[in-house]
Amino acid sequence: MTANPYPLGLRLAGRRVVVVGGGAVATRRVPALLDAGADVLLVSPELTPALRAHVDAGRLHWEPRRFIPTDLDGAWLVQVAVDDRAAAAAVSAAAAERRIFCVRADDRAAATAWTPAVTRHGPVTVAVLGGGDPRRAMTVRDAIRDLLAARPPAPPTGPGYPGAAAPAGGGGDARGVAAAGAGRVALVGAGPGDPELITVKGWRLLTGADVVVADRLVPGLLLDELRPDVELVDASKIPYGPSRAQEEINRILVDRALAGKFVVRLKGGDPYVFGRGGEELLACAEAGVPVTVVPGVTSAIAVPAVAGIPVTHRAVAHEFTVVSGHVAPDSPGSLVRWDALARLRGTLVILMGLKNLAAITATLIAHGRAPSAPVAVVQEGTTGSQRVLRSTLGAVAEEVVAAGMRPPAVVVVGDVVDALASAGAAEAVRGAHPAPGAQA
Repeated sequence: MTANPYPLGLRLAGRRVVVVGGGAVATRRVPALLDAGADVLLVSPELTPALRAHVDAGRLHWEPRRFIPTDLDGAWLVQVAVDDRAAAAAVSAAAAERRIFCVRADDRAAATAWTPAVTRHGPVTVAVLGGGDPRRAMTVRDAIRDLLAARPPAPPTGPGYPGAAAPAGGGGDARGVAAAGAGRVALVGAGPGDPELITVKGWRLLTGADVVVADRLVPGLLLDELRPDVELVDASKIPYGPSRAQEEINRILVDRALAGKFVVRLKGGDPYVFGRGGEELLACAEAGVPVTVVPGVTSAIAVPAVAGIPVTHRAVAHEFTVVSGHVAPDSPGSLVRWDALARLRGTLVILMGLKNLAAITATLIAHGRAPSAPVAVVQEGTTGSQRVLRSTLGAVAEEVVAAGMRPPAVVVVGDVVDALASAGAAEAVRGAHPAPGAQA
C-alpha cells in the first residue's frame, strides 16, 4: 500500500533552492520559487530567454554548466527539471545523501516531494495533490478557484468559454474543438505583470489549452498553473537580446492548430498594444485557423495607475497618447511624430523607451516641451519588484541611469505625474515602490 503524502507549506524566503535544468519545466517552476522569496540557484548549460531575463534582472544565480553534487550544499530543496533520467537520478542520489527533498519532473515515483496543482487568491494559496494524477489535481484546483472567486462557473453558452458551441470564425470551446480534430488559436492578453490581472475569460481559455506560446512579459505564476501535459513554447523577446523570429511564432501557432490543438498565444498586456497580435491574427486567417481574441489590461494605463498616476485627471489632462519608444526619434524607421507630441498638452505614455530615453527627452525639449515637465518612470509595474522614479523631462534620462532602472518600464510625461502627489495620495496606492534615491 502506497503511503499518502504529507501536505506541507514551505517557507522558503531567503533559503537556497536549487533548480537543475533550464528548459520549459524550469521556466514554469522558477516564478513560484521567486514569489516565495527563495534564493534560487539555477544549474544548466543553457537557459530559455524567460529564465535568462530573471538572471539579467538579478533575481537568481545561474551556473552555466552541468550539475555537480556540491551544488546542493546549503540547499533546502532541489527541483530537477531535465528529461535525462540518468542525470535526474544522479541529482536525486546527491539530494538523498544530504537529506534534501527532491522534486523530479521526469519521475514522480522516484521523487521525495511533489509539486501540487496551485491556485492563488490574494493571501490564500490552495495546493491540491491528486494522488499522483495531475489531471485530477487540476480539476479539483480549478473548482476551488471558482469558489474562491465567489462566482459560479460560466455557463457553456458564451463564445470562447469551455463548453460553448463554436460559431464560424471564432470563439467556441477550445477543448471540444480540438477533440473534434479542428484546432484553433486564442490571442490572450495576460495583463501588465500581476497574475491576478488576467481576465476571467483569458484564464478560462488558458486552463483549456493544449499548447501555450508565451512571451517574456507574461506573469510567470500563470505558467506555474498549467497542466503538466501542456506544451509550453517560450517565445520570449528580450529587448535587444535573443529572440524568436515573428515568422517562427506564426508558424508554430498555425502548425499546432492545424494538428488539432487548442493554442493559447499568451501575451503581456493587451495583444494589440505593441504586441504584434494583428500579425498573428493575419497569419492564422491566411491558414484558415479560427481565432478568439481576448483583450488584456494594458500596461500603458495600469502601470501608471498602480504608481498613483492617473493618465487623465479633471482640470489637468483631457487626453493621453501612447507611443512606442523602441525606435530612436532620429531613426528613419520611426513612425512617431515626436515634434507634434511635444506640442500636446496632455499625458504622454512611452512604452519600450528606456534605451532611447535620452534621445526622446532631448527631442521633446527641442520641439517645445518644457524641461521642467514632470516625468515618472515605473519599472516592472504591478509586480513585487515595482520601482518608481519621479523626475523632470530635462533630468530623467541621467537619473534613470544613476538609479539602475531597467526594462520593462513605462515612462509617463505630463502634469498628471504630480496630480495626486501633493496630497500624498500617490504613495498611498498599493504597489508603489520608489526606487532608491528617486524623488518621491
